[in-house]
Amino acid sequence: MNDTSSIRNIAIIAHVDHGKTTLVDALMKQSETRFKAETVATERVLDSNDLERERGITIFSKNAAIEWKGTKINIIDTPGHADFGGEVERVLSMADGVLLLVDAAEGPMPQTRFVLKKALAFGLKTIVVINKIDRKDARPDEVLNETFDLFVELGASDAQTDFPLFYAVAREGKAGTEARIESMSDILPLLQGIVTYIPPPTVDVAKPLQLLTVSLAYDSYRGKIVTGKLTQGRIAQGQKILHINRTGERKQETVVSLMTYLGLERVDVKEARAGDIVALSGIDDVSIGETITDPENPQPLPPLSIEQPTIKMSFSVNTSPFAGREGTWCQSRKIRERLMHELETDVALKVEDTESPDTWIVSGRGELHLSILIERMRREGYEFQVSRPQVIYREEQGKTQEPYEEVFIEVPEAMVGAVIEKMGKRRGDLKNMHASHGISHLHLVIPTRGLLGYRNEFLTDTKGRGVMNTLFFGYQEKAQDITTNPHGSLIAHENGTAVTYGMLTAQGRGILFISPGAEVYKGMIVGQNGRDEDIVVNVCREKKLSNMRSKGDGTAETLEPPRVLSLEEALEYIGDDELVEVTPKAIRLRKRVLDEAQEARRMKGIKN
Repeated sequence: MNDTSSIRNIAIIAHVDHGKTTLVDALMKQSETRFKAETVATERVLDSNDLERERGITIFSKNAAIEWKGTKINIIDTPGHADFGGEVERVLSMADGVLLLVDAAEGPMPQTRFVLKKALAFGLKTIVVINKIDRKDARPDEVLNETFDLFVELGASDAQTDFPLFYAVAREGKAGTEARIESMSDILPLLQGIVTYIPPPTVDVAKPLQLLTVSLAYDSYRGKIVTGKLTQGRIAQGQKILHINRTGERKQETVVSLMTYLGLERVDVKEARAGDIVALSGIDDVSIGETITDPENPQPLPPLSIEQPTIKMSFSVNTSPFAGREGTWCQSRKIRERLMHELETDVALKVEDTESPDTWIVSGRGELHLSILIERMRREGYEFQVSRPQVIYREEQGKTQEPYEEVFIEVPEAMVGAVIEKMGKRRGDLKNMHASHGISHLHLVIPTRGLLGYRNEFLTDTKGRGVMNTLFFGYQEKAQDITTNPHGSLIAHENGTAVTYGMLTAQGRGILFISPGAEVYKGMIVGQNGRDEDIVVNVCREKKLSNMRSKGDGTAETLEPPRVLSLEEALEYIGDDELVEVTPKAIRLRKRVLDEAQEARRMKGIKN
């Protein structure tokens, strides 16, 4: 029982869409692990969340385990977006090695750089897998050189740069040590490589219990479930344990249930030993980065740092004329309960009450972090409204600081001028630039404030051919006023149903967001004006009927297809005086004050 040689803990890190979850599928399905039939039949098993499947990214870190020739391999999935980078750092603390996945055409990308730097700092053994070598534009030799250069650039030791190398076509479940598809037959060489090259956990089973909580989940039956790696001792179901929170407060608890992983399932066990990754319940007020240890001989671990929010926005009860028509949960009590429930598992999130009982300030790590929460809530039946994202400032030695981001851009050389011009207006500082194969690669540092609302503009300027990735850089002194492209909105004049005749007139003013037959209300944003000013339009206006015909009657006039905004696009579009109305059935834009004339009269009455 003291031997940990039959355990391997490995984290898989990769940039978005480099084939991480597809590779894990192959590892799981070709291993000796017995799964449930539905698990084997499912593709991209790690992307178990609907949003993850739709977006092709990993949002929530998960654990899985497979068995191979008597060795248990714990696989730790890691998020592939910078907004969830803090979770990456935490899960790496459970790993003894890293499987670095790189696309054979794209090479190492910014998120790869970020996570690899953390893994090297932890001293983790790295296996490099160059995936998708079947692509027509694959360049495995160049990508290998780029990966090696990245290791050197990040300060890797000689031992770390001497990494084992595998090539793979994860979609076909094949891997090998040569960049030739015909030499591959299955994924087994990579499985054997994990067992051979990744060291077993360096732990001591004989010492007192010690476990650092790394991730949280909630189960309606078991309550809060905490996951972590046993760094010392043993733990058993029903055992008395000591919980030490982030402030040093100590409280004795009992392990109600103890589980390890088999496949993607949590499996109940009676006992677990140091080196394994376990999940347990029975501690209601536990959070990430806290210690679970032996009550008689407590040995606290230093708490894990939790990334601080950089973006905030207000969530409030829906106050539009359509309030309560499309959502199941519209009341302030229900919305607040849901936000507070999210805090139990997402420690990077912060929720603050305001003077109004119907409004809360919600802070997170980035626009994607908050938009994912909004999307999950609307799919669960919640109806509410949110404001424009804003950066969180802080004071340091009497000076105001704001968050900055590193921006990595790939754009065709012919379009690079427009990008540099726009980034310059937004206070972007160009650090490096080079071109290869007709593509310009830009590295900039820019205030987070300067990126708000820019992504859609970037896609327009690059005709959809540009790629932009960001990483949190840190807090620096607040930049001077940032020039962004302000917009004007087309605002509905009255409540009613949009008709083609009224929309044709409005279409001459800009781009519409709605289709004929859509219900609108006074103050609702129905389109974007071509100029930097708001205009009230009557999209409900119908054509007057008469028995007179005039020259031009019957001329074919057609509506342009509406621009349908996604949630992220809506959040980027709105200004400070606008809101996004979120319901399970629709995403609408509106002015914060629906009737400005009535509001002006009300304010005048208050002053008098």
